[in-house]
Amino acid sequence: MNFPLVFCSLIRTFAPVMAKDLTKTNAQFEQTISECRALFSQKLHDYGASWRILRPASLTDQLFIKAKRIRSLEIKKESMVGEGIRPEFIALINYGIVGLIQLSQGFSDTVDINPDEAMKLYDSYAKEALELMKRKNHDYDEAWRDMRVSSYTDFILTKIERIKEIENLEGDTLVSEGIDSNYMDIINYAVFGAIKLKGEG
Repeated sequence: MNFPLVFCSLIRTFAPVMAKDLTKTNAQFEQTISECRALFSQKLHDYGASWRILRPASLTDQLFIKAKRIRSLEIKKESMVGEGIRPEFIALINYGIVGLIQLSQGFSDTVDINPDEAMKLYDSYAKEALELMKRKNHDYDEAWRDMRVSSYTDFILTKIERIKEIENLEGDTLVSEGIDSNYMDIINYAVFGAIKLKGEG
């Protein structure tokens, strides 16, 4: 058997399928981010950029609350307030993007930007997160599709604990990728969860 020829034949067979899968996934990523953006814009209309006053630790605690509620609902299989898990993944995505904004801009004692300025910042960091997701998905070859949603939750909680430790160390770390990388990972896992719970995973 001529193994090089067989290998080339397999590549020709599966490459179009893999490319199609990546195209589908990229579209799902973009659709999920677009959904998050629409909600973010609506909340900006109602509340303004009130999140600008959040200090890093408070933002971390907000992420923690959302992720803990997801885990609680996964374990209890019941919600007492009628809100499911998927909206919490959407919230984690938006708070993750807010976290990236706050890291770059710092927090404020007042709401110091208008909705248009907030949306420009949101779009910039959402695009950065989206492009990173696409690159990682290419390298990891759709592995997230074979994972359970509960694993995304646990990984998000792990990332939040890492952020807490970095904050406690006041950034004086030895090998950590930094808080921004952890925010990116939280966004990534939350997008996976939102897609899966929509029945498209």
